[in-house]
Amino acid sequence: MTIFPPDPNLTALRVELARLRGERGWTFDELAERSGLARRTLIDLEHGRTTGSITTWHALAHAFDVPIERFLASLCEGHPAAGASQP
Repeated sequence: MTIFPPDPNLTALRVELARLRGERGWTFDELAERSGLARRTLIDLEHGRTTGSITTWHALAHAFDVPIERFLASLCEGHPAAGASQP
């Protein structure tokens, strides 16, 4: 029997990005400057038009000075705890 993981919560990931940007009062231009990412990429990430690569999220974690786990954890928001046994 194959058990598939739940779909990643991409909405929570976008919300976390928007929240961190909003907390700091940064525009997309400011975040682009701090992260080295294109402004268009940041807009597309925050509006759900792309999911980005691990290197994109790594750059964002460094720009915000937060562990990358902060973004990765949001992907599991609303899921049962990892490792929880299924009935």
